[in-house]
Amino acid sequence: MAVKRRRRSNASDAAQAGEKMAHIKNGNGTNAQADAAKRQPTNTPDFTIGQLRKAIPAHCFERSLVRSLLYLLVDLSMIAMLYVGSTYIDSVEDSRVRYGVLWPLYWFFQGAVGTGVWVLSHECGHQAFSKYQWVNDGVGLVFHSLLLVPYYSWKHSHRRHHSNTGSVDKDEVFVPKVRDRVTEDFEWEQFGPYRLVKLMGSLLLGWPMYLLFNVKSRPYPGHTWVNHFDPWSPIFSKRERIEVAVSDVSLVAVIYGLYRAGEAWGWGWLIKTYGIPYLIVNFWLVMITLLQHTHPSLPHYTDSEWDWLRGALATVDRNYGWLLNTLHHHIADTHVTHHLFSQMPHYHAQEATEALKPILGKYYQKDDRFIFKALWQDYAACRYVAPDVAGSGILWQRA
Repeated sequence: MAVKRRRRSNASDAAQAGEKMAHIKNGNGTNAQADAAKRQPTNTPDFTIGQLRKAIPAHCFERSLVRSLLYLLVDLSMIAMLYVGSTYIDSVEDSRVRYGVLWPLYWFFQGAVGTGVWVLSHECGHQAFSKYQWVNDGVGLVFHSLLLVPYYSWKHSHRRHHSNTGSVDKDEVFVPKVRDRVTEDFEWEQFGPYRLVKLMGSLLLGWPMYLLFNVKSRPYPGHTWVNHFDPWSPIFSKRERIEVAVSDVSLVAVIYGLYRAGEAWGWGWLIKTYGIPYLIVNFWLVMITLLQHTHPSLPHYTDSEWDWLRGALATVDRNYGWLLNTLHHHIADTHVTHHLFSQMPHYHAQEATEALKPILGKYYQKDDRFIFKALWQDYAACRYVAPDVAGSGILWQRA
């Protein structure tokens, strides 16, 4: 209790100090007091995770194997129909129609539906797909591998992300740069064209760079190459090494299958049919993850301030529009609930979110801006984190 009171006091003191900084400008010239008015509270919440659980209807925690399999079957059926439709595209004589309309439509929808399969496999890693771990891991391994995701490796690192969300010391994904104070010197990241190139590089290559080189994750001192494929990587414990190796073997099998398909039906066919939709899946994955945890209103914490509940709350629901929200199985517009109760299947998350909102109050953050506008604005406004008061363990995004 003494620790909780100290943290509540520290958070309150830092918040009050931040509100007094009306004369201080952040990196893009906006008023810090105006930003503070929209910030998520950082005091220890008056509610507990147990109280939040009781507020949600009990059936929302029920995992139905049949229902989950039906969602997967619908996704796979859409993928099959899109593929069959794509076999007619090259018979269209006008190349402008082929490459200006039909192939882009195929790539968009195949990438969006593929992201839905990615989300269902992600639920397998959380044991939200069904009550049976062997089913969850079997389904997750097969379909994540088909999307070139090392299922077990990512499952373990992602679990640590959920255990340490919002911690600049121990989180695993999109850990921001930390500075001890706000700086106002011009930096190239503030230059629009440079920022655009960097953003597009992150969206298109960020996922494989994370898997291969642990980019945008926490540091592991003493290790020169940290990745998701080495069973002895510091990301994993000893008991997880065999499963990491299983993931590697599964990926080798899929890559070999893709190689044989390219040899048989042509590399152009493989790139158009699989390669570009695969990049779009990666695009959505990075964008979703980036935007759920990167927002001017969300705090990050050092070890001196962090606790699990405040960290789990340091995420924001985003609106991608009805179509993408549906195809992505509502991973973006119910992300707060997902971080609080990761074993809850996606088809109950909307109902659970509505039940939680009255209790969460200002701790619940939602952003309904057009998603690409939000991406550009927040990527500019969230270049690094720094405290309002020197030495505080509560850090805020800065432009």
